[in-house]
Amino acid sequence: MRAYYAARATYYDLVYLKPERTQDLAFLHQHIPARLAGRSVLEVACGTGYWTQVIAPRVPSMAATDWTPEPLTFARLRPNTENVTFSEADAFALPTSLGLFQAAFAGLWFSHVPISARAAFLRSLHARLGPGSRVLFLDNSEEQCDELPIVERDAEGNTYQHRPLPDGTQHRVLKNFPKVKELEALVATQACAVQHTQLDNFWLFEYDLNNDACPMTPPSAP
Repeated sequence: MRAYYAARATYYDLVYLKPERTQDLAFLHQHIPARLAGRSVLEVACGTGYWTQVIAPRVPSMAATDWTPEPLTFARLRPNTENVTFSEADAFALPTSLGLFQAAFAGLWFSHVPISARAAFLRSLHARLGPGSRVLFLDNSEEQCDELPIVERDAEGNTYQHRPLPDGTQHRVLKNFPKVKELEALVATQACAVQHTQLDNFWLFEYDLNNDACPMTPPSAP
């Protein structure tokens, strides 16, 4: 996975130029920064900084992290990111040196987390957030499988795509498509104000961490 995103860094943003995604992206460009406005934000797996540049102008401060150095080279060149600190960090062991934040965002990342590691990722993330913090996860809908079908499934239930790159290489990439109830179950004891938005090409999962002013949200009906 790390090698794939390192190799893809120079043309990663082409995924956002697909014409069928235009309407979804118009909504997301408005919705995401509005939901994070005024909060200090931790971004996990920022990649080349596509979403960093969208969020940064609406927040007082932001830390954008990624495990792979090549995409960060491009992220640091994004406009309107003067209030952003970029750093390499493991999403499953986010360092305390990052500090505490009032919100978190991860775009096109959660689908790459192995099923058995989801809880560990959330523990790492939540440890860097204060009570009442807001969390937004954005990811691909299963519409993506029309172009990149699932070709493997392991014993744990993780699914995989084979992705070609313009340099002629092909990469085996873990890509899961979690159901709403799976996401809700993961944060059931910690979250309130849970929202799930299904778009044509993306889904958005949002919640606030529990505090005294925000009681836990019950899961949706079967």
